[in-house]
Amino acid sequence: MAKGIRDKVVIIGMGCTRFGERWDCSAEDLMVESFCEALDDAGIERDQIEAAWFGLSVDEQSLGKSALSLTETLRLPNIAATRVENMCATGTEALRGAVYAVAAGAYDTALALGVEKLKDSGYGGLPERNKGTFDDLWLPSATAPGSFAQFASAYVARHGISMEQLKQAMAHVSWKSHENGVLNDKAHLRSKVSYEQILNAAMIAYPLGLYDCCGVSDGSACAIVTTPEKAREMGKTGTLVSVKSMQLALSNGAEMSHDSWDGSYALTTRVAAAKAYAEAGVDDPEQQLDLIEVHDCFSITELVTMEDLGLSAPGRASEDILAGKFDRDGEVPCNIDGGLKCFGHPIGATGLRMAYEIYQQLHGRAGERQLSSPRLGLTHNLGGFPNKNVCSVSLFGHYEG
Repeated sequence: MAKGIRDKVVIIGMGCTRFGERWDCSAEDLMVESFCEALDDAGIERDQIEAAWFGLSVDEQSLGKSALSLTETLRLPNIAATRVENMCATGTEALRGAVYAVAAGAYDTALALGVEKLKDSGYGGLPERNKGTFDDLWLPSATAPGSFAQFASAYVARHGISMEQLKQAMAHVSWKSHENGVLNDKAHLRSKVSYEQILNAAMIAYPLGLYDCCGVSDGSACAIVTTPEKAREMGKTGTLVSVKSMQLALSNGAEMSHDSWDGSYALTTRVAAAKAYAEAGVDDPEQQLDLIEVHDCFSITELVTMEDLGLSAPGRASEDILAGKFDRDGEVPCNIDGGLKCFGHPIGATGLRMAYEIYQQLHGRAGERQLSSPRLGLTHNLGGFPNKNVCSVSLFGHYEG
């Protein structure tokens, strides 16, 4: 019987670039930047890395489809390397590959790195992939803002709250992200905004205004993982950051096949969260989680996710948000590095960036935004559309072996 990966793998080094409009850097430059920080943090030599997983979502024009871009750029020692892609969960998927390989005993030390160079595409949103006439007939009607905006109308219909109350809560989500982003010198957007600016901004897809949407960024993030035993052999003393669980759930078509799903929640998040909590031994997430990093591609997505993760009762997320429950000084601090909204969303790097913030917090190295003695954190990615998506939920904490 499967026993899971709880406390079988620890992270010994992480790196993350500054996210933003990195016109001065190529994707390779960003990869080197995050890798060098992770290698220095781990205190090991490049030749000690035995395998690698490379997360890259859409930038095949400049980097190609294989993992050769990783091994050649970083001059890795002729090791096994795999390129992975799983929509917006691509960065977490790279980390999951490295973690599972070490947990299985296939390797002692493995690398996960994710990168995306989106600004060079010239798109204001995510680049569209033109694959022929068929896609051109339907893709323009399936924009990300338009699809996620439907969360709002479905949520209002399901729970009977007013759209005005929902918009106020969404504005608080965006306001919170900007407040947090100011404290992060690696964040793309580092400016405070007022509620008035948020609520009066240009409409993108009702009810989502400009400040309800995350931007497009360049960036890279990296992690080096090993076993707790190997880490001690390497001389690692004190706090070790352990992987408690990594769970993945993908849509199976049910959301689009019949009316059992009403569009007000993400089924995959609920499935992945339940499995992740069980693997990590979490039975009361509100009390046990010290911080969370969730996929706030849009403010409504963060709001819905609070309920899908079991951190707000059904229909109560807007009240909890407005009460400050998920603020930096609240009961369950959420996206205290700025989240996708302000840190940025270079797709291949995002999941690893989330883990980077948890890792820094657990080590007490988060600077101005450091929480008081956190011990357990969660990351959440949601890729695709509300009715057709992939979700990853992972938990990280202090090693308890």
